[in-house]
Amino acid sequence: MTTTYTSYKLITADLATSLKRVSEQPDVKRESEYYLAKIGSVKSIDEFFADSRLYNFAMKAHGLEDMAYAKAFMRKVLTEGIDGDDAFANKLSDSRYKELAESLNFARHGQAATSFERAQKGVVEKYNRQTLEVDAGSENTGVRLALYFERMASSVTSGYSIIADDAISQVVRTALQLPDEFVGTDVDRQAAYYEDVLDLADFQDPVKVGKFLERFTAMWELSNPSGSYDPLTAFQPTSLTGISTDLLISINNLKLGGR
Repeated sequence: MTTTYTSYKLITADLATSLKRVSEQPDVKRESEYYLAKIGSVKSIDEFFADSRLYNFAMKAHGLEDMAYAKAFMRKVLTEGIDGDDAFANKLSDSRYKELAESLNFARHGQAATSFERAQKGVVEKYNRQTLEVDAGSENTGVRLALYFERMASSVTSGYSIIADDAISQVVRTALQLPDEFVGTDVDRQAAYYEDVLDLADFQDPVKVGKFLERFTAMWELSNPSGSYDPLTAFQPTSLTGISTDLLISINNLKLGGR
């Protein structure tokens, strides 16, 4: 069986070709064509939520497919945008919500939000990348984790940002050979430990990220030689670290259905 590192390198050695192959899959091509044909005519958040096909496409593109049911929650993300320090997306430690609000920035641009390339081609490119990672994970979860970490590494600026993303945390803990019980320790102590043993600036350097992933894939292979391990929550975007209790209560009180 191909090792985790070999599979990861086969995909990333010519990433453009790997992504092109994904984009040509019949289902991916069909959904992408629909999205590109329709999104430009969407002028409001209400119209966006009204087309479930567009909504689900954008959610999957940003790795938020498992949160698609929480329309009231997602409506608040998009309604408040990212410009204000108190904007909901800025209070969420998981950066995927902010990325969605950046792609479809109705709060800043209003009716013109979907006219920008980042809202059209940019979202399709994200969808292709997400599909690539999911497909890789169907064969080996370690490869999916490596691809995800490679894409998201530059967002790691503190120990807390590692903790906030379960998949990133999984990669880091595996590379450092930390036991699963580590996640149950005090959050502040976890963050301090990561900042002590890692030079987080390295995660801004693709070459150093590559070296880190060599270590991760080696450690992953030792623990999961069959590539069959599937962390149940590694890609569940439900981490709400960094939100005040009052804010959580207010969100919990929102009616489902997006209104």
